[in-house]
Amino acid sequence: MSKIRVVHYINQFFAGIGGEEKADVKPEVREGVVGPGMALKGAFKDEAEIVATVICGDSYFNENIEEAKAAIIDMVKKYDPDLFIAGPAFNAGRYGVACGAISKAVKETFDIPVVTAMYPENPGSDMFKKDLYIIKTGNSAAKMRKAIPALAKFALKIGKGEEIQAPNVEGYIPRGVRKNIFREERGSERAVDMLVKKLKGEEFVTEYPMPDFDNVTPGKAIQDISKAKVAIVTSGGIVPKGNPDHIESSSASKYGKYDIADFSDLTAETHETAHGGYDPVYANEDADRVLPVDVLRDLEKEGKIGELHRYFYTTTGNGTSVGNSKKYAAEYAKELVADGVDAVILTST
Repeated sequence: MSKIRVVHYINQFFAGIGGEEKADVKPEVREGVVGPGMALKGAFKDEAEIVATVICGDSYFNENIEEAKAAIIDMVKKYDPDLFIAGPAFNAGRYGVACGAISKAVKETFDIPVVTAMYPENPGSDMFKKDLYIIKTGNSAAKMRKAIPALAKFALKIGKGEEIQAPNVEGYIPRGVRKNIFREERGSERAVDMLVKKLKGEEFVTEYPMPDFDNVTPGKAIQDISKAKVAIVTSGGIVPKGNPDHIESSSASKYGKYDIADFSDLTAETHETAHGGYDPVYANEDADRVLPVDVLRDLEKEGKIGELHRYFYTTTGNGTSVGNSKKYAAEYAKELVADGVDAVILTST
């Protein structure tokens, strides 16, 4: 029996090219195994071989999605693979989005099995879990030793065309697909059994898991807004001209804090957006459309608010993970409280 031919996709970091400073590397292809592909090769034993590895910088892919996909599709075509694997991406947001996007493109173009792997909170998971199988991993590359065997095992199974079982059996992130199955006990009996276990404090597994939404307790109402210090925070990516801190256009790994004490109006000469998830033309023409400094200055002069805080905080919400978003907010919320801010206006796109 011939080996399953595999093309593997990885980013610039796992290819050993470099970190963030090399994230703009354009797509390239190398014969055989590179980086984590070595561990995959060992897990495959003699059942599959990685015939080529495609590499692309995370920033380049996310900022040039259509061009990157087209170039990579041409590279994959030359090797006529039976199976395509991307990652693992863990909790690296831009990498996860790239793995999902290119896996979906390969699947649609060549009609071959594809699989990737990432942390459930990676934005790539939400974006692509309905389109393809995504093996669940830990949140960092420190979990590589556990991720690779799971990815390899599933890849071989899908590559052989074997029947795929439920997510809890196979280890992939639930896709929202439900199938009718037959059980010996009827539903009412199973429901009562789960209820009894719940009342006893025993473990049980629901047959219909519900979405887990955060509940945010509203802040206390501002008693006198005319005396309040108001700050602006945005996920719309508004930054000083030139994006001095290089906040990513997608799956941001950082946020910025910038002084607006001397600004009554944001112009095309002073500010722009770094966001890659919407048409930037109007925001670049007048950043006040996303970050309303001009209006708040008017309110400040009219005495309708106490004052506008001298700093604003910004990042790009496009594909940024929930985990990172919470981390950013926790950090700058402490600063806002310490600076005596009474209210925050959070703007999006």
